Amino acid sequence: MTRHPYLSPDAPRVLAHRGLVTPDAAALGVVENSFAAVAEAHAAGALYVESDCHATADGMIVLFHDDDLQRVADDPRAIADVRLPELEEIMAERGGLITLAQALDAFPDLRFNLDVKAAAAAEGVGRLVAAHAERVLVTSFSDDRRLEALAAARAAGAARPPATSPGSATVARLVAARALRRKGRVRALLDGLDALQVPERQGPLRIVTRGFVRDAHAHGVEVHVWTVNDDDDMRRLLDLGVDGLVTDRADAALAMVNGRGTTAV
Repeated sequence: MTRHPYLSPDAPRVLAHRGLVTPDAAALGVVENSFAAVAEAHAAGALYVESDCHATADGMIVLFHDDDLQRVADDPRAIADVRLPELEEIMAERGGLITLAQALDAFPDLRFNLDVKAAAAAEGVGRLVAAHAERVLVTSFSDDRRLEALAAARAAGAARPPATSPGSATVARLVAARALRRKGRVRALLDGLDALQVPERQGPLRIVTRGFVRDAHAHGVEVHVWTVNDDDDMRRLLDLGVDGLVTDRADAALAMVNGRGTTAV
């Protein structure tokens, strides 16, 4: 399988988790997934920004993690119940709202790792990324949402679909297949994937092991681990052979990757 352009140049990759919010920016009220957070990740040298997608009441796709505004703005309303102009006003003093269309246009040299958080956002995400598919990876905890977004990208004329990473159900089936040593099942589950984006552990279960990384690589699939903020954990996982670190500390991770004598990507 030919490697997707999203995964070039060579790993390791630093994926700025919801952009980058430095302590100084946080003190000024800047929050994750804001325009300022994406811009800060870009300024720090990140090539990859991991973000999340929701649909507003008027059908606009915005970068936002939570289903509602409670944590970010002390407002209980769901993102799906707020129209874009009001959401822009709410976010104005929190780093600025950024829509997916704005992100793709304003940062043409960034690559976006997009988690489709709501079913209502799937078709819109796919349609918007169709013209940028070479620099987008689409994922979701729900494989249905992920596959709907990929289908929408193809329907919108994407010459090649975005890169993709599976949902949690597929990851669980993969872990089970590996435990049972069902090599054919492992191969089938990895078919069509570009990356496995997973936590190192899920409760007591360790997901990322040297064998897990080896099996993924044997089928041309990368392993990206989230969310890794501790320096020692970063080093240990890179030594294990993982291809990407999803981190809130993209500036520190980039410095570490550069210090290891590898081009930061």
